Amino acid sequence: MVGIRAEVLADVEAISRVNELAFGRPEEADVVDRLRRADIPCLSLVAVDGGAVVGHILFTPATVDGGGRHVGQRVAGMGLAPLAVVPDRQRQGIGSSLVRRGLDLLRADGCPFVIVLGHPEYYARFGFECASVHGLACQWKGVPNEAFMVHVFDPDAMQGVSGIARYRGEFDAAV
Repeated sequence: MVGIRAEVLADVEAISRVNELAFGRPEEADVVDRLRRADIPCLSLVAVDGGAVVGHILFTPATVDGGGRHVGQRVAGMGLAPLAVVPDRQRQGIGSSLVRRGLDLLRADGCPFVIVLGHPEYYARFGFECASVHGLACQWKGVPNEAFMVHVFDPDAMQGVSGIARYRGEFDAAV
């Protein structure tokens, strides 16, 4: 049975392996390592089966450079990236379990929003919707509108907020 828990120091190497296997390249694992070294508040969860890490999800600080009634202000939330499951365990609900657990924890912690860049069909099942509906745009040019999404937990905190949503700078090298 697969369990979901917070990352611990002993998971670092396994998390790198999971990300490299899932994405078929080292960039996502490198981003996770850079973010870990930046010592920022984040939520890093692993899926473990039989003592082996088979999945990983990371949520890191994200901001919206305020527009609307929040011109000149930054509104802080979280960004989901990366989500990785080893290839031979994909399509078994592990990724979904990681996403749900992470969103539940962030919602309970009072996070106002989570952004994600990914497959609309996949992330819509968790409550994500096209970010442009909320007046949010992705920091990176050329991202398809439908692939940049947001899950708003606190509509009051996001009332009138619009503008550019930004992941941490460590992600720039992987995009």
